[in-house]
Amino acid sequence: MAEDLTIATGTKEQQYQLLTKQIAALLLGEQDLIANMANVAAALKEQFHFWWVGFYLVKDDQLVLGPFQGPVACTRIAYGKGVCGAAWQKAETLIVPDVDSYPGHIACSSLSKSEIVVPVFAEGTCIAVLDIDSELLAHFDTIDQRYLEEIAKLLA
Repeated sequence: MAEDLTIATGTKEQQYQLLTKQIAALLLGEQDLIANMANVAAALKEQFHFWWVGFYLVKDDQLVLGPFQGPVACTRIAYGKGVCGAAWQKAETLIVPDVDSYPGHIACSSLSKSEIVVPVFAEGTCIAVLDIDSELLAHFDTIDQRYLEEIAKLLA
């Protein structure tokens, strides 16, 4: 049964606080990673109206497009390539205020201006990355990082 998520208002941090609790409740008892990623992408897109929200799953030596919300996207990304591949390689969250100035950025859409990529870990291994793009420059900050990392942990 689908959980009804209430759109939160208030500061960005207040919105994340409520949304994180709602996502935790939504994922409770569901073990299917793809289903959970699909709901997380939808919840984040619905709450914050980001340009693009989705997951890339680690498969062998590349990232493969998983559940997402937004326009069509790149299907495969090599290890260490672009922001997603670099976040996977470094096993850390990357915030890029201006994607056009990021060396090796993979432009799936020219409308994307800033990006945050959060690795998703299971048993200490990066199994996916959560990728969020904005059509605004410098859209993401440490508040986004903190709560998106918390949401990524809920998937593990």
